Amino acid sequence: LRALAAGSELFIGGEMGIGNTASASAVACALLDCPAAHLTGPGTGLDAAGVSHKARVIDQALAFHDGLLDDPLQTLFRLGGFEIAALAGAYVACAQEGLVALVDGFICTVAAMVAVRLNPECREWLIFAHRGAEQGHRHVLESLQAQPLLDLGLRLGEGSGAALAVPLVRLACDLHGQMATFAEASVADRPA
Repeated sequence: LRALAAGSELFIGGEMGIGNTASASAVACALLDCPAAHLTGPGTGLDAAGVSHKARVIDQALAFHDGLLDDPLQTLFRLGGFEIAALAGAYVACAQEGLVALVDGFICTVAAMVAVRLNPECREWLIFAHRGAEQGHRHVLESLQAQPLLDLGLRLGEGSGAALAVPLVRLACDLHGQMATFAEASVADRPA
């Protein structure tokens, strides 16, 4: 990983594109065994009719690949986009190298779910930055038993929510690494 070679202590992946909430929803539906109506949202601005059409298309894709989606790699191959595959691979590599990954929004979280299905040990190396506005994001976070740091209703992607969470992560690290223990502060020695 170039991030480690450069001395990075935190990996943030992002995505950008049009239609990638559809592929992310399809992957999530397959891995969580849910109908598309439960996980499909408006993406960057579909109206109700557009969301309904999107869910129908996802259900058709799930039906077309029925019986072939038992494996996370096959699911990714058949339903995912390149950005989801790249992010899933990056999360696995981060875990293997001991580099914490700060996971951005819905699409990144679906990629993280794929990574965890491929290598369950990845989960302990993932911090989830925020819960986005996309309907399926909550379900995917729950499946990963993840409590995101922020809940701002974002739907931008591109690592923007993760960037907002970086100061919080830094603060938590500073508190953990620099705060005095009870013994150091002589708290236990004080009379009640």
